[in-house]
Amino acid sequence: MRITGPGIWGEPKDRNQAKRVLKRLLDLGVNFIDTADAYGPEVSENLIAEALHPYPTGLVIATKGGLTRQGPNRWAPVGRAGYLCQCVEMSLRRLKVDCIDLYQLHRFDDQVPVEESLGELKKLQGEGKIRHIGISEVSVKDIERAQKTVKVVSVQNKYNIGDRTHEDVLEYCGKHQLGFIPWFPMEAGKLNQPGSRLEKAAKAHKASTAQLALAWLLHHSPVTLPIPGTSSVPHLEENVAAAELQLSDEEWKSLEAGIARTAGSGS
Repeated sequence: MRITGPGIWGEPKDRNQAKRVLKRLLDLGVNFIDTADAYGPEVSENLIAEALHPYPTGLVIATKGGLTRQGPNRWAPVGRAGYLCQCVEMSLRRLKVDCIDLYQLHRFDDQVPVEESLGELKKLQGEGKIRHIGISEVSVKDIERAQKTVKVVSVQNKYNIGDRTHEDVLEYCGKHQLGFIPWFPMEAGKLNQPGSRLEKAAKAHKASTAQLALAWLLHHSPVTLPIPGTSSVPHLEENVAAAELQLSDEEWKSLEAGIARTAGSGS
């Protein structure tokens, strides 16, 4: 998402830097990349293929469809079967693959029965163009409804240590062994507030707030796969290093409780 222009619109300021970020992923052992046709639009998928194709064995590239773009920071869902078919075909072309490892419905469209949207993805899955299907920004009821049409393997919702609105969704994913892919793990930087409990705990462990927030996600549930966005190699390296950060269960509980109290007070 962050290898595009401002507002997730257009080309990045430095295409070469964006490609360096993508190539560095492989050196660091990252084997999962999350993108979408709406990022740019098209820019992110094109850059991934330009930088990394032919892809190494074991690299999973997940993409999404079903959100249209009208300008910077503007998004609108379209879940019609014909449109999603076009989305998949174009993503296959841009990513230069015959089959998309994980294809996610970016949003449910209130104007289209989700059975139609997912039914089309199931058809394309049957044709060998999609390996696995995921959904995004959903409730537990949405997941259960979707499961009646397709086998859902992953859920992508907004979730982080400061916003645990979808805790019930994460618990459902853990119980049913679905991958949970939290987006905005740092609230786009909002968790970096000076003097916050997160910052104090990070300093105590000689880490950044971003690292601590990512480490918490990894600690909190074994089905969680964070997708922190970045546009620079140093930031990428910092994010990946978060996997090595270790706190005791007591420290995690104290941090969670402190952040919950702060959120509850509105400060």
